[in-house]
Amino acid sequence: MKYNVNDKGYYGEFGGAYIPEMLYPNVEELRQQYISIMQEPSFQKEFNALLKEYVGRPTPLYFAKRLSEKHNTKIYLKREDLCHTGAHKVNNTIGQILMAQRLGKKRIIAETGAGQHGVATATVCALMGLECIVYMGAIDIERQAPNVARMKMLGAKVVPAISGSKTLKDATNEAIRDWINNPADTHYIIGSVVGPHPYPDMVARFQSVISSEIKSQLLEKEGHENPDFIIACVGGGSNAAGAYYHYLDTPEVGIIAVEAAGKGVNSGESAATSALGKIGIIHGSKTLLMQTPDGQITEPYSISAGLDYPGVGPMHAHLFASGRGEFISVTDDDAMNAGIQLSKLEGIIPAIETSHALAIFETRKFKPSDIVVVNLSGRGDKDLNTYIDYFNL
Repeated sequence: MKYNVNDKGYYGEFGGAYIPEMLYPNVEELRQQYISIMQEPSFQKEFNALLKEYVGRPTPLYFAKRLSEKHNTKIYLKREDLCHTGAHKVNNTIGQILMAQRLGKKRIIAETGAGQHGVATATVCALMGLECIVYMGAIDIERQAPNVARMKMLGAKVVPAISGSKTLKDATNEAIRDWINNPADTHYIIGSVVGPHPYPDMVARFQSVISSEIKSQLLEKEGHENPDFIIACVGGGSNAAGAYYHYLDTPEVGIIAVEAAGKGVNSGESAATSALGKIGIIHGSKTLLMQTPDGQITEPYSISAGLDYPGVGPMHAHLFASGRGEFISVTDDDAMNAGIQLSKLEGIIPAIETSHALAIFETRKFKPSDIVVVNLSGRGDKDLNTYIDYFNL
């Protein structure tokens, strides 16, 4: 079985491009050109130079000695928190801004939940001198105030989404509406492996630098390229797609995806799409989606602003449905405690998204000889207020 996208834009039964007629020219232009543009030597040269000199890649693969001792297994952390802007998101925005330039686009729009993708988009727009409009749910604007300030400092216009739950889903709806109204000069930088084809594949390819580096770094540290397990948190799933990418067709590498259970999978306040989702269409792709019996999208919940998406990217839906990926849900409480534990054991304060991935060591046991790589997708600066409120710091 293949786990990458096919030429029609599907991962198994998931994916595709379910879009209104008015968006067809935008998406089709991208679909026809994205691979050939990415493969141009000039594109590769510029992309790799920016990753090295601007983003700060390669990011370290760090052996977490004290965390490993606590859980009696070998844990490596892929330090995406050390990227410029503090998360993996910038790998994709660098790639997409270069894509937009080659397509002749002058105006960039984006959606953001936790604000990391918005910051990463505003960053590359400032770098390239392009207009930047970021749509963000009104609730997320409140709970992620430092990131909103960063976007404004970088010259972006932040537009609140005030419909629905006022979170990521609604921000995405607003961005799509903008794109329909401004088709000729605007490129929409989607921040995750969601949306209509070719976005899930394009974003995964830009993020695949993560697993490419893990392979060469493990070869250097352990004498072989493959870990026993690779673990990442999954909301939409771009950090996970990047960490899994070069291991998708390597069955001996276990793929573990960690979702946000919120206050409990069956509490009615959760974002555990694999446990609760049914096949549906959201933001232009067919995937697993949390919905009511009559097909209305249900509101997700997580303490983490980056994981409260009601669906999951089609690559991950296929990994779940095919059994290639092991999906585990982690509650707010377990994630917060795992975040504090990493801080105290390793001197690394993780983003709350990443804390979900770290929490599985409390319930999922590994052998002492196992090599386990956790993608440390972002740093915790943006979440300090949430940590402060939760732990009364």
